[in-house]
Amino acid sequence: IIMTLELRIEQTTQNYKIVIGHSFLQKLGEYVKLPKKVMIVTDTNIPREYIYKVANLCQEHYIHPIIPGERSKTMVVYQRIIEKMLSANFTRSDMVIAIGGGVVGDLAGFVAATYKRGVRFINIPTSMLAMVDSSIGGKVAVNVNNIKNCVGAFYQPELVMIDIDTLESLPSRHLYNGLVEALKSGLIADKDLYNIFANASYLDKLDEVIIRSLQVKKSVVEADPYEKGLRKILNFGHTIGHAIETLNINEIYHGEAVAEGMLYFVNPTLKEELTNIIHDMGINLEIKNSPQELMEIIKNDKKAKNDMITVVKVNEIGRAELVDISFADLESIVKEV
Repeated sequence: IIMTLELRIEQTTQNYKIVIGHSFLQKLGEYVKLPKKVMIVTDTNIPREYIYKVANLCQEHYIHPIIPGERSKTMVVYQRIIEKMLSANFTRSDMVIAIGGGVVGDLAGFVAATYKRGVRFINIPTSMLAMVDSSIGGKVAVNVNNIKNCVGAFYQPELVMIDIDTLESLPSRHLYNGLVEALKSGLIADKDLYNIFANASYLDKLDEVIIRSLQVKKSVVEADPYEKGLRKILNFGHTIGHAIETLNINEIYHGEAVAEGMLYFVNPTLKEELTNIIHDMGINLEIKNSPQELMEIIKNDKKAKNDMITVVKVNEIGRAELVDISFADLESIVKEV
C-alpha cells in the first residue's frame, strides 16, 4: 500500500497536482491554501464524516448535497448552487470543492468554471470511476434534455485529492462501474494494467490499478488537453456506450455501458477474453435498444461530423487506433453485434 504519491499534470493552461493516499482528507490544508469561503458540492450518499473532515478546515463553508446520479447534472441544479453562492457573496478568490463521484465533479467543476468567469476549484473524487477517469483532464459539464455533457467547458482544478479509503463506502456495483475505465486504460495504453484484469487480481491491487490508470490518462491529457487528436483514444467504448447509457439513463451505469461499447471494436479473440473479464465483474447486460435507437443518439454525439464519426479500435492490447467511419458502416456494426 502506498503512503502518499504525487503526480503533476503539466499543461500549457494550468499545472496541477494529483495526490493519492490513504485516510488523509483532513490534511487538505497542507496541499493548498484555503480561502475564506468554500462551497462544497456533494451528494446524499457520501458519508458525512468525509464532508466534515474537509468542511471543518474552512472558515466559512456551505454544503450543497445533490441527489446521486445523472438526473442531478442539470441546469436547474446548477442554477441553485450559483444562486446560493451569489447570496453568500462568493468572490472570484473563493472556492468550490467537489466531494463525490463523476456527476458531482462535473457539476461542481462547471459551477467553478462559470461563476464570475471562474473561481478556484478542488476535486476530491470518492468513486472509482471519478478516481481513475473523470477527475482529471478538466472536462466539466451538465446535461440538457438527457443529452450527456452537451453544455460544458475545459476547466482545470488546482488540486485533485484521491483518498483511496473513501472507496470503502462504495457499493460493489459502483466499484466495478469505475474499474471498467481502468480496464479501458489498460486496453488502450498499458498491457501490464490489462493483465491485472486478465489475471483477476484487480481487487487485491486497487492502489496499483488506480495509479496506472492515472498515469495513462495523465500522459494522454498532457499531450492533448483539448481533445484535438490523441485524447480521442480515451473514448474507447464510449461511442456506443454513451448511446446505451443515454437510452437507459437510470438503469445502466456509465462503466457498464462502456464495457458493452468496447466489445464492438476489438478483434474476435480479444472480444472473448474481454467478455469473460466483464462478466467476472458481474456486468452482464441485455441491451434492449434497437440499432436505430442507438444510431439516433450517436448522430447527436459531439464527436460526429458530416455523417462520419471517429471510433477507437483495439486489435492489440496496449495500442489504440482512431478510425473514421460513416454512420452507415457504424450501423451495420451495431446490427451485427
